Amino acid sequence: MKTKVMLTPVANYRRTGSLWEGHYKSSVVQAEAYLLACMRYIELNPVRAAMVTDPGAYRWSSYRANGLAQPDVRLAPHPLYLGLDADAALRRQAYRALFRPQLDAEAASEVRQALKLGMPLGNERFAEAICARLGIRRNSGKRGRTPGDEPESRTALTEQQGFGF
Repeated sequence: MKTKVMLTPVANYRRTGSLWEGHYKSSVVQAEAYLLACMRYIELNPVRAAMVTDPGAYRWSSYRANGLAQPDVRLAPHPLYLGLDADAALRRQAYRALFRPQLDAEAASEVRQALKLGMPLGNERFAEAICARLGIRRNSGKRGRTPGDEPESRTALTEQQGFGF
């Protein structure tokens, strides 16, 4: 017996493109200043989404390995995490202590903004160096030109005025 599969047109769901289109975001992170904040941000996402009340309760969280000693062969500890303490038990305790205070709104906003814009997350010098190396212009997310940013050629505008524009 053959089963007939009915495909519902995409228009019924008011979306186009692939399921993951536009969902993947990434940003280069200055480890020394922002890595642990990013780890907290990511590992607290299921808590903020009210999926769980504790980050260790989320099945796919690296918090379970970093803070609760539940081994995961897919993870390799970052040197900054290892630097929390030489003793593994004290390191996990220090990591868990990072989660006691809520991630402040400003830090969460910085992480979100960097991801949204695809810009580096770090101090000014780090971000400028990364943008220069990638050959991209730093985007602050604010509309309009940055102060002191002048158009490259004022003569182009003057030349176009002669054409009736």
